Amino acid sequence: MPRNPNPQGKGTSPVLATLETQRHTLAHVPPKHVEQVTTELFTSLFVLDASFRFKPVVGRDYFLYQKDDPKDERFWLGLTPPLMLSTSVAGRFIGTCVLQRDLTWTLELAAEVAADETFEAYLHERRAALESRLADARALNDVLPHYERRLSFYRRASAFAVAHSLGLSMQHSGIGGLSYDEARGLIGQYTSPRHD
Repeated sequence: MPRNPNPQGKGTSPVLATLETQRHTLAHVPPKHVEQVTTELFTSLFVLDASFRFKPVVGRDYFLYQKDDPKDERFWLGLTPPLMLSTSVAGRFIGTCVLQRDLTWTLELAAEVAADETFEAYLHERRAALESRLADARALNDVLPHYERRLSFYRRASAFAVAHSLGLSMQHSGIGGLSYDEARGLIGQYTSPRHD
């Protein structure tokens, strides 16, 4: 059996390596109903709105912070938990994010943030804006994230992964080409598996 001269992929293009990882990860994406797609899309877009410049790893905890400095981006995603960073350095700790196996994101809000009515209203406003975009779109797929030059490489790659994952899930459940209202009319006709 011949030996692999480059077992760790050193020198491999980060674009090709990232796309290959995503291709393998998304080989078995489950079907999802429109409510699950909407929730996962909202959460993933919220996380990906934060600044980060590292390759996220499935199953690892990342920490979302909100900066007060107007020169910085409003949110940033870090590797360091809040117990190891002061508020003056990191900003306000918002919650813990995890990249799921299907390459969508979850966010568990910090207790203080979850109890903050102002932040809850802010999230509600953002969710309503997404719902409005969904309602106005010809098809659900039209609202999935697209290429944005302003994003760093790993944010662009993560956005592509979310769009591809949810697109496959909607295709498997038969709602990919449907409008938001048409897809909502199908709720209850099938059961969608949850994240492990």
